[in-house]
Amino acid sequence: MNNVRLDQTIKGLAEIGLAQMVITDPATIYYLTGRWIDPGERLLALYMNSNGQNRMLINELFTVPEELGVQKVWYSDTQNAVALLAECIERDKPLGIDKNMPARFLLGLMELEAASGYKNASVCVDRVRARKDKNEAELMRRASRMNDVAIGMVAAKVREGITEEQLAAEVIAAYRCLGAEGVSFEPLIGFGANAAIGHHAPDQTVLREGDCVLIDIGCKKDGYCADMTRTYFYRSVPEKLREVYGLVQQANAAARAIIKPGVRFCDIDAAARNIIAEAGYGSFFTHRLGHSIGIEVHEYGDVSSVNENPVEEGMVFSIEPGIYLPDIGGVRIEDLVLVTANGCETLNCISRDLNIL
Repeated sequence: MNNVRLDQTIKGLAEIGLAQMVITDPATIYYLTGRWIDPGERLLALYMNSNGQNRMLINELFTVPEELGVQKVWYSDTQNAVALLAECIERDKPLGIDKNMPARFLLGLMELEAASGYKNASVCVDRVRARKDKNEAELMRRASRMNDVAIGMVAAKVREGITEEQLAAEVIAAYRCLGAEGVSFEPLIGFGANAAIGHHAPDQTVLREGDCVLIDIGCKKDGYCADMTRTYFYRSVPEKLREVYGLVQQANAAARAIIKPGVRFCDIDAAARNIIAEAGYGSFFTHRLGHSIGIEVHEYGDVSSVNENPVEEGMVFSIEPGIYLPDIGGVRIEDLVLVTANGCETLNCISRDLNIL
């Protein structure tokens, strides 16, 4: 168990009036214990208490010989796992749960009257996860460097007649070659008008001259995720999309330029959005500016017009403005940034200049 992360989470619980919490989310358990277990339909639960009586409920199917810094409670498929978990909980006190706890387990606890009340307490650990420590920051850098290399390899495979699905397969091949653990999300590839669909899943569309080539990809390395988007053009660039590309490039740079501790997420969003809106394309920028990232590709917190929270040192999130013109094409330029003491570090180094393949 990472005692620093545990202590910070327990402190967060106290701030919302709780002394105990059950976490069933595998990513959060990994964050706190350093061990990733995919339980499938079975119950995996980390019980935390401010009195130090912490427990980890694990099915005997899973091999976890190493010490996790928490007492393990093993159970078999013939035992009632929810009842065993209820025995760990202080019944006369409210219980924090995580936002991803399956209803079948939560309802079971409620039927057993395991606690005096139940409250979504994910924010207590989400806020801790949002601020990456030095080791996590380096892991994020490594994942992004790998992603930079991968997108260069993929761009080199662009050729007339290739389909979106074939180019997506090249992404997977590049990650395999580079030693990634896999993808942080399925590759998003859009040629021509398909690039105007924000999250277009690759299909049999064939690349043609003058098409934009939107490539949004992310790998996973050492437990941490990467995510980036570059938009290229094949052989030529329609003038409308050349204009759009320049605006998106400016918006990306403007947002990254103002990032530092204390600046509000909504103001970062506005720095990019205003450039696009003032040029008359505001209605074609159809999503938030960015999302937080770490162990999972989308984590707690986002860069949006409604998030008035200030950024903090150690946070990592995406900056991904886009303009999407139906039936014509779209442009998105996405980078990950790490908030530093005085500004931010952009984790992606691949050029953002307009590139004709």
